[in-house]
Amino acid sequence: MICDLCPRDCNAERENDTNSNGYCKMPLLPRVAKADLHFWEEPCISGTNGSGTVFFSGCSLGCVFCQNYDLSHKQYGKDISYERLAEIFYELEKRGAHNINLVNPSHYIYAVKKALDIYRPSIPIVYNSGGYDKVKSLLDLENYVDVYLLDLKYLTPENAFKYSGAYNYPE
Repeated sequence: MICDLCPRDCNAERENDTNSNGYCKMPLLPRVAKADLHFWEEPCISGTNGSGTVFFSGCSLGCVFCQNYDLSHKQYGKDISYERLAEIFYELEKRGAHNINLVNPSHYIYAVKKALDIYRPSIPIVYNSGGYDKVKSLLDLENYVDVYLLDLKYLTPENAFKYSGAYNYPE
């Protein structure tokens, strides 16, 4: 697949298990660093049972101040199949999660859709990103995502470039 999911437009050739020339360096199959009930998100997302959080590895933004540096910059995690990702959604739902919280999913939209086509939980799907997303990619998630939880990182192109090398972030 030639990737055009994020605003970097690096057009990386992403294979199931490799990505040698893309900004995020992530393969086509999802690399997941952690999936568990998460109680430290916004209270309206975590509720009393926790948010069923799936932390994806890699990142298309690459902030120098990243709180998930090992996951985002060092690509820590395990490559899994679309079927396994769907099973994770099911397992989190069965454990009582209030939602499925996809953390840093921008470069895995294809994988998320494939997994949700396999198993669609009866709880809301939360798209939790750094806000560096293409409108086209977000529109492609129609009928898949229920809640968009986007961080606003930068208001000026200068700061976006200085801290993430993404001059077009505010745009």
